Amino acid sequence: MARERESRLVYSTAGAPPRPEPEPETPAAAVKGIRIRLDRRASGRVVTVVTGLPGPARDVEALGRELRASCGTGGTARGDTLELQGDHRDKVEAALAARGLRSKRSGG
Repeated sequence: MARERESRLVYSTAGAPPRPEPEPETPAAAVKGIRIRLDRRASGRVVTVVTGLPGPARDVEALGRELRASCGTGGTARGDTLELQGDHRDKVEAALAARGLRSKRSGG
């Protein structure tokens, strides 16, 4: 019996530990809106860059997968940014509009 008594949990009277803050649903960049621009790499390749996508990273990754499939190209998702190989601004803009997301073209 003495062992059971010594192995019980001890609780502090200082209160509960602070809870971690939840991850915000939309990143700060999404407040400015979704931007579609064309970027040229040092090697001369062209990349379509989509920034300011709302939602957590897993939703952005899923959207990137759908856009890559609809454009028939490769690419990657980094944070709230999607990069698609090639010039696919028209297709990306149409796909985002079909999902109810408003976007703007930026750059020249």
